[in-house]
Amino acid sequence: MNIIIFGAGRVGESVAESLVSEHNDITVIDQDPLRVRALEERLDLRGVVGNGIQPSVLREAGAKDADMVIACAAADESNLVVCKIAHDIFNVPTTIARLRSPEFTAGDALMGKGGFAVDQVICPEESVMRFIHQLIEYPEALQVLEFAQGQVCLIAVRAEHGGALVGRTIGQFRERLPHVEMRVVALYRLDTEMEATRDTRILPGDELFVLAAADQIRFVLAAIHTIDKPVLRVMIAGGGRVGLRLARSLSGQYQVKVIEHNPLRCEYLASQLPSSTLVLRGDCTDESLLEEENVADMDLFLSLTNDDEDNIMAAMLAKRLGAPRVMALINRRAYAEMMQGSAIDIAISPAQTVIGELLTHVRRGDVVAVHSLRRGAAEALEGVARGDFKTSKLVGRRVEQVALPQGARFGAIVRGQGKQAQVLMPHHDTLIEAEDHVVIFIPHKRLVREVEKLFQVTATFFG
Repeated sequence: MNIIIFGAGRVGESVAESLVSEHNDITVIDQDPLRVRALEERLDLRGVVGNGIQPSVLREAGAKDADMVIACAAADESNLVVCKIAHDIFNVPTTIARLRSPEFTAGDALMGKGGFAVDQVICPEESVMRFIHQLIEYPEALQVLEFAQGQVCLIAVRAEHGGALVGRTIGQFRERLPHVEMRVVALYRLDTEMEATRDTRILPGDELFVLAAADQIRFVLAAIHTIDKPVLRVMIAGGGRVGLRLARSLSGQYQVKVIEHNPLRCEYLASQLPSSTLVLRGDCTDESLLEEENVADMDLFLSLTNDDEDNIMAAMLAKRLGAPRVMALINRRAYAEMMQGSAIDIAISPAQTVIGELLTHVRRGDVVAVHSLRRGAAEALEGVARGDFKTSKLVGRRVEQVALPQGARFGAIVRGQGKQAQVLMPHHDTLIEAEDHVVIFIPHKRLVREVEKLFQVTATFFG
């Protein structure tokens, strides 16, 4: 696809990096020539220096031939204007805007073709909040991702001593939990993918990706990981956009403390949050402050400031002082990869939490959900099988007859909708029907194009 990215900040850079790796034609627009030059030197893309809200700059970037514009600059108003100009002047088919304000949502009349012409709204802060909420609900998991409107979940979990089935084979796993609709789609040991067969033994420290019906997640987690106590007390370091949004959503359900360094921001937080939320002025890397506020008694410590180094230091300090579970918001990809598996339990990457929303629009065929895994190296994709035996590569065929690229594997099939939906873990002889939602695990991004083709309906395909 021919894609223009407006804004070369942290989100724009991460989006460009992900899309370039899939052989898209990418052009990045930014007013900072140093940023643009750095991206051109590091990635296979074209850079244009200028203000994207000017039609002449969009024209220079190739908007006339673009398939998509992704506006992810810092200012909401700039992103809205870029989408409007891209649609009205250059007839760009798809426009996506990164908007921080919660007052702008996809589907509003204001976002329609007669308004700002925004097809999809993305908000990294909202995506991070949803990601954290899932991890609070399932504290044993490293990642919880939903498919088929929440009917199926893909959970990443690290095997731990004490897990009921740790030390046993995957075949024994299934025998011990015959009532659970689940499938181990991938197993990583020391960052290397292992073949997940019936005879593969699960060892402590292994990272498993398991697809399961949403109402059976807890059974799976209990089998692999010791059960953590429910989260009741949360300490948040940083009262910025993410911290405030999260604290507001948690108030009333959890005991929440927020640490913020800026005194004016503290006053604002206190005015925006309910009285049950305690707002503290101080430095989140101050050991004495964390001890005074009993960080060791917290169930979860979250470091969500705008500074990666402060987040890393605060989370590691909280862990050393006795906090049982710590997470840190880390924007720089190199830092996030370095911290994963360290004293920090989970490194949260804002760009990675939102990239799946973008990839859904980039994917060809009838793809309805995409989730980026293992810091962008792997992917789980949900598509809808459309057409019939003559026009589809899926419909009317058994799983064993579908030519998946080597390494990719079927995870789950969801048949029907709403309360009537049926979750299937397909076997070699499972027949795929029209309108089935099919979830496929893709271990390497280079295989994505081949998987996409399975969900494309064509008048010329005859098996």
